[in-house]
Amino acid sequence: MKVLITGGAGFIGSNLCDYFIEKGNEIVCLDNFSTGHFKNIQHLIENPLFTLIEGDIRNLEDCIKAVQGVDYVLHQAALGSVPRSINDPKTTNDVNVSGFLNMLIASRDAQVKRFIYAASSSTYGDSEKLPKVEDVIGKPLSPYAVTKYVNELYADVFSKTYGIEVIGLRYFNVFGRRQDPNGAYAAVIPKFVSSLIKKESPVINGDGSYSRDFTYIDNVIQINELAIITKNKEAVNTVYNVAFGEQTSLNELVFILKDLLKEFNPEISKIPISYKENRVGDIPHSLASIDKARILLGYDPNYSVKQGLKEAIEWYWNNLN
Repeated sequence: MKVLITGGAGFIGSNLCDYFIEKGNEIVCLDNFSTGHFKNIQHLIENPLFTLIEGDIRNLEDCIKAVQGVDYVLHQAALGSVPRSINDPKTTNDVNVSGFLNMLIASRDAQVKRFIYAASSSTYGDSEKLPKVEDVIGKPLSPYAVTKYVNELYADVFSKTYGIEVIGLRYFNVFGRRQDPNGAYAAVIPKFVSSLIKKESPVINGDGSYSRDFTYIDNVIQINELAIITKNKEAVNTVYNVAFGEQTSLNELVFILKDLLKEFNPEISKIPISYKENRVGDIPHSLASIDKARILLGYDPNYSVKQGLKEAIEWYWNNLN
């Protein structure tokens, strides 16, 4: 099959490119390299199954070009990060809402078989219910969360109005190889690992009791594939939590990381943690129910946070050192 992966040079997108190329599929990667990196896909450039289109989802013409002859779209392109969206809500909206709408329009007009998109656990907003269940959400707590919820609304309207098949995947704190530790908006795991490798104190916002359902990249790859291949009509035109279904506090996370990294350098186990105030827009606790994805898609994640970190830590050590 021919698959378009938007944001294909990013952390999640490039891992998806690798996986589907290895399976013998034709891959089109659309990326403007605003947050993705050429190094993530450089090894694929000479592969006859791989096509890179340097373009921007905010430009409808780029989207139309990218979907030509495509069977499935895995839409990963977005501007992530709650703090970034608070600092610059307009750009976040332009990319995540206008860009998303462009991709839906292009996919509808090209009559792609299915449009699968990266949704977000931030959609749960101020809902305190745990575990998070897909049909119970609260009010968004950040501009980023608003944009990801609007994506779900647009996808639902397009499925009902135009008959395009859509599946939304609400990612919960994905981590793994190729995740960028640099920049003000880096995700917490590579940021912590990078600090520990440099023998600097990892900085936790708050007292470390906030918890997340950290999700290893290979679990995410699995559910993207299931979303493509499912023949279950009940499984389309809806959204799913993508997680392991396990809660880990930030304090616990640092303990696990120090324990794994001390195998490379015993001094790392002695590094203290620094604490500062909570960030605006952060959800205190996040834990997913993955029952819906298990039942309708056959999702069966293989990696807990500890198992995923064991897999990822050597990559982090070799690439962040």
